[in-house]
Amino acid sequence: MQNKPEPALDLTACNCLAIRQAARRVTQLYESYLAPLGLRSSQYSVLARLSRLGPMSINALADGIVMDRTTMGRAIRPLQRDGLVAIGTAEDGRKRVVSLTPAGRARFKKALAQWRKAQKEFELSYGALAAQKLRATMKDVISAVPEMGG
Repeated sequence: MQNKPEPALDLTACNCLAIRQAARRVTQLYESYLAPLGLRSSQYSVLARLSRLGPMSINALADGIVMDRTTMGRAIRPLQRDGLVAIGTAEDGRKRVVSLTPAGRARFKKALAQWRKAQKEFELSYGALAAQKLRATMKDVISAVPEMGG
């Protein structure tokens, strides 16, 4: 009995490519609303997380947003330069802690209004229930795919 060769992988069905293409398209939509405030979507995510959870270490912030620490550092730099976040030292002196400044809170409040417009546009285009299911699916993907590296 001869072994059947395995079917060739359909290279057009790349999960990574499909997810990245969708992410880029959605990012473009949200950033079109955030751009007048001088924010990128990754920076908005930082401001939103700090607004919701308060000061946190750079590592905790990166982990919560599912971003590597180096990329998080690049996202934070312009926020710090613009006076929207402050970076200090934790009580134990070993960790760097990021917190919103009063200017950061004010910018976040304006950005939240823009984010809501982007969210509404996305949900009108894609469907509110479909968007809810998509968010749940993406959370499942994050949980299912093992973290690589550090």
